[in-house]
Amino acid sequence: MNNFKPVRKAVIPVAGYGTRFLPASKAIPKELLPLVDKPVVQYIVEEAVSAGISEIVFIISENKTAIEKHFSQDLLLEDFLEKKGKKEALATIQKASNLAKFVFIPQHQPLGLGHAILQARDVIGDEPFMVFGGDDVMESDIPAAEQLIEVYHQYGGSVLGVIQATTETIGRYGAVDIKEELSSGVFSLKGIVEKPPFGQAPSNYGSVARWLLMPQIFDELTKIQPDSHCGEIQLQPAIASLISQQEVYAKLYQGIYRDCGNVVEYLKANLAFSLKHREFKKEIYAFIQEIKTK
Repeated sequence: MNNFKPVRKAVIPVAGYGTRFLPASKAIPKELLPLVDKPVVQYIVEEAVSAGISEIVFIISENKTAIEKHFSQDLLLEDFLEKKGKKEALATIQKASNLAKFVFIPQHQPLGLGHAILQARDVIGDEPFMVFGGDDVMESDIPAAEQLIEVYHQYGGSVLGVIQATTETIGRYGAVDIKEELSSGVFSLKGIVEKPPFGQAPSNYGSVARWLLMPQIFDELTKIQPDSHCGEIQLQPAIASLISQQEVYAKLYQGIYRDCGNVVEYLKANLAFSLKHREFKKEIYAFIQEIKTK
C-alpha cells in the first residue's frame, strides 16, 4: 500500500472571454451553455466528484458570477419549486449546489492557464490536485479524472491526460515526449513540447483537458516568463520544467474527448449526448432519420 496523498481538490479555470461563442457568450459564460439538459461545466464537476474530489476551486472573472450562482444555493427558487410541487426540478438544483465544497477566486486578467492555476495556490496548499479544462467534456465509461488518479496511485507523480492526435492536428496541443510505455496507454515522460511546428512533434500524443499535478508545479509556474506573443503564462513550460526534476506520466484516455469550447464540436457533443439520454434519445434518433431521408 503506497503513502501517496489523496487527490481531494480540483481547479477549474473559467475566466476566459469565450470569443468563439460570441454573441451567445457575451452575457452567458460559455461554460454554462447547455449540453442537452445541464451546463457543460456541471458535467465536469460531476466527473471530479465521482473520482473522489470534494473541493472545487473555480478561477473566475468579474463577468462570470453566473457560474458561482449556478453552484450556490438559491433559497427563494427552492421555496418556489417546493410550493409548486416541482419535486424533480427542486432535486436537480439542490444537487448542483451540494456536489462539493466550492471556492471562487477572481482572475482579474485572463493571462493564461498557468496564471489561472497560480491563483489557487493558497487553497491547494501542499497537496496533489486536478486541473480540468472548463469546457472539456470526456465521454467515457470510467471517468477521465478517475483514470488519471488510478495512475497516480500506482506510480505517484503528476499525470497528464492525453489523446492520440494525427500528424496534422498534434500542433494544437502539448505533444508529450515519451520515455517508456509502462503499461497499455500509460507512459513515463522525458519532455513536452507546446504546439510543435508541423513534422516536429516528439509523438502524436497531445496533453489536453485533465492534468493531475504535484504541488511543486506552483514553484515552476512562478518562474515562467509570459509568452512573447500573447503575454500569457502557459502551463506546458512549467510541466516541462517539472519533468526535468521528477517523474511525470501520461495516460491515454479511454473515451472520447469533447471540446465544447469549439462550436462545431459543441454541437456534435449535444447530438452524441442526446442519443444517450433516456428521455430524448428515441425522438432525436427519429429526427436524424427524418433528416437523412430528405
